[in-house]
Amino acid sequence: MPGRALVIAFVMLAAPAAAGAQDISRDWLHRIESGEVALEAHTDPTGRGGQVRAMIDIDAPPAVVWTTILDCERAARMTPSVKRCTVLSRDAGGRVELREHVVKWSFLLPALHSTSRLTLEPYRRIAFRCEGGDIKDCEGQWLLEPLDGGKGTRVTYENRAVAPFGLPNGMTTMAMRRDVPEALRALRRESVAAAR
Repeated sequence: MPGRALVIAFVMLAAPAAAGAQDISRDWLHRIESGEVALEAHTDPTGRGGQVRAMIDIDAPPAVVWTTILDCERAARMTPSVKRCTVLSRDAGGRVELREHVVKWSFLLPALHSTSRLTLEPYRRIAFRCEGGDIKDCEGQWLLEPLDGGKGTRVTYENRAVAPFGLPNGMTTMAMRRDVPEALRALRRESVAAAR
């Protein structure tokens, strides 16, 4: 389904919305402290797609989670429809990257290509914005907050995206609700394994 591949591609872009870790409701705090993923997803107020905000706690230091998010080689393990992740360019200071992702969700449909610009604030924030390919309009961020003296990480993922191919807004939002938690749980699994 195009919506599923679209959301998985966005999750793996690694990828600015505004709300930060300080805006946590009691319900969200209970959910993430219980090991669940807290999530809200709805139609973008502009009516042009969907937006999502999700949070998870991971028993790995921020530097490990950071590396896991940005590791192109792990992309396919975390999301099977991602067929290729390539860093196209990186500035001399290592603070800006241009990346391409290729996603194939069905043998009946062509692969989905997306190019995004990442702005990196090491171990704290990865902001991304779509700049080309089949996904022309998205922006979001990953926020990493140290927990337990830096032994753990609270990860907040935010994204606003317009689906390609004229996919209905409701379908985009439904796919976000289903796929973002799955991708965050995979991020936790890979990060915990890397921290051992």
